[in-house]
Parts: sequence; structure tokens; C-alpha cells
Amino acid sequence: MAAAQGPLSDGAGGMDEAKDTEKDRREADATPLPFRAAVDALRAARLRPQIEVEPTRAPQRLAPHAYALEAAVVDGDQDLADGRLVLLHDPAGHEAWQGTFRLVTLVRAELEAEMAADPLLPEVCWSWLTGALQARGLTYGEPSGTVTRASSHYFGGLSARPAASQIEIRASWTPREGLGGVPDTAAHLASWCDLLAQVAGLPPAGPGDASVVTLPQRRGPQSR
Repeated sequence: MAAAQGPLSDGAGGMDEAKDTEKDRREADATPLPFRAAVDALRAARLRPQIEVEPTRAPQRLAPHAYALEAAVVDGDQDLADGRLVLLHDPAGHEAWQGTFRLVTLVRAELEAEMAADPLLPEVCWSWLTGALQARGLTYGEPSGTVTRASSHYFGGLSARPAASQIEIRASWTPREGLGGVPDTAAHLASWCDLLAQVAGLPPAGPGDASVVTLPQRRGPQSR
């Protein structure tokens, strides 16, 4: 029986790794300092333990620089709500943003039937977003977004499933820039997590809650 043969190596793998490392270093050097500081603040943020947050691939065509997070509100083995938060940065500024940074979000959650039937639900959900920002004393500009309510009814082979309703919040806003042109992204992330928790039905976290945890660091900021 012939012996199994592994892949031949001529040392090129090490060269490829070195090239990748050099590419990453050049991209990091080309990243504007305000964006790097804003991303570092996101990574250092302390969040509620019920909310699992991790970096994810950021969209590359919305702005020259982007960084994205995805999150889920978890209760045991059940996801109560989930969402995505994207930080965009254009050093040249953007007319529609009225600034150089923009935060874009998507939040989704399943609803109880009684809540889903409330005609004021879209307005209430939008107020949860703006209220979460205001509760932390954050100033922002050019807010825009949509609140979508959807329901699913099952038939035939799926008829045993109960009807389900979902709320979806899509929004964006321009965070006020502070010293060095850097917004307080950690506070905006905390506000976004407050929104997630509220949509999921969790009680509000008290000020100085010692149960918050640090966001895991996995990837660096993405540049186009």
C-alpha cells in the first residue's frame, strides 16, 4: 500500500503570511487616527452580560472606512433579539451625514401577539431608540430610519406552528464628534445595547452596573 503523501512545501507559505502581515500593517497605517480611536473605544466598551456582541464583516461600499458589530440578546438557549451596528467614517465628510462619522443599525425581535397588535408600536419603538441615546446624554444629528412590523401565519404542513410577529428597526444617525474629531462610540454602543435590551423585554440596567462585561476583540477595523 502506498504511503499517504502530504502537500509539498517550498517555503512559500511563510512568504505569503509575511505578505499578509505587511498588507495588514500598511492598511492600519493608512487608517485615520479618529477612526482608529473610535473603533478602539467600541472594543473597550463594557456591556451587559445578556447581550453577546462580536465583530463581523463590515460593508465596504458605504464609506471609505467601516467597522461592524453583531449582537444577540440571549436568555438561556433562546435569542430574544438580535441586531447589527455599523460605524462608518469618511474623513472628507458627507453632506447627508453633516459630519464625518455615521452609525447605522438594524434591530429585530419577536413580538407577543398583544404587543404586535398595538397601532402605536412603530412610534413607540422609534422612541426607544431616541430615548436610549438621550438617556445617556448623547447628542446626535440627522436621524432617519424605518420601523417595520411583520407577521407570519403557517398553513399545510406547517400549520402546527403558532402565528409569529416580528419588529424590525432600521436607523442611522450622526454622532457628535468630540476631542480630535472622535465621537463617544462606546456610549453610543451602550445606548444601542439598551435599545436591544428594551426590544427584548429585559429590565433596564442600573447605573454603574457591575455585571457588564468587556466586548471581545477579534478583528481590526475594515477599510475599503
